[in-house]
Amino acid sequence: MAIPKGIKQPLSMNPDPEGTHNLPRATTKTLHNLSMILIREARKSDVPLIFGFIKELAEYEKLSHEVTGTEEQLDEHLFGPYPFAGVLIAEFHGVPVGFALYFHTYSTFLTRPGIYLEDIYVQPSFRGKGLGKALLKHIAAQAVRSGYGRMEWSVLDWNTPSIEFYESIGARGKPEWLGYRLDGGALAEFAQLG
Repeated sequence: MAIPKGIKQPLSMNPDPEGTHNLPRATTKTLHNLSMILIREARKSDVPLIFGFIKELAEYEKLSHEVTGTEEQLDEHLFGPYPFAGVLIAEFHGVPVGFALYFHTYSTFLTRPGIYLEDIYVQPSFRGKGLGKALLKHIAAQAVRSGYGRMEWSVLDWNTPSIEFYESIGARGKPEWLGYRLDGGALAEFAQLG
């Protein structure tokens, strides 16, 4: 399959499912504490870790009641024959302390692919050390290398520290847009409408 014009390479969701190669460390030119930070692609063996991070994030966001998925489903959707999302793991001194989960989008206005960052999380005791920024920079660099047009994500309106951080790196909110969702019973009911 030919790569569309202007797209240098598709962003792989699972380029190295077993983690058989080492990814480069972030460079000391961009962040502090970099010799202690490693951003790497998740491996299949990381699924329990990722699911644990998802539950920690849900607790922080006061949304634990919305976590209804399973490790088995996560494994299938990240490392099955058709991966739906990619995951990066942030390590500090060799210890996994955070993650970012992302997937492909497409902009009809830009007529280019993009990335949607579904979740980014760093454990509270490791915040302020550059790990979140390193995760975002890694995904942004992949998007730029691949010729993608943008990277998007959502943040809860009460999460002031995250909002301030995102604005400090040049991201901007989209207050003119409202997010909508159909899920659970509402999704099933709507799908059955004639």
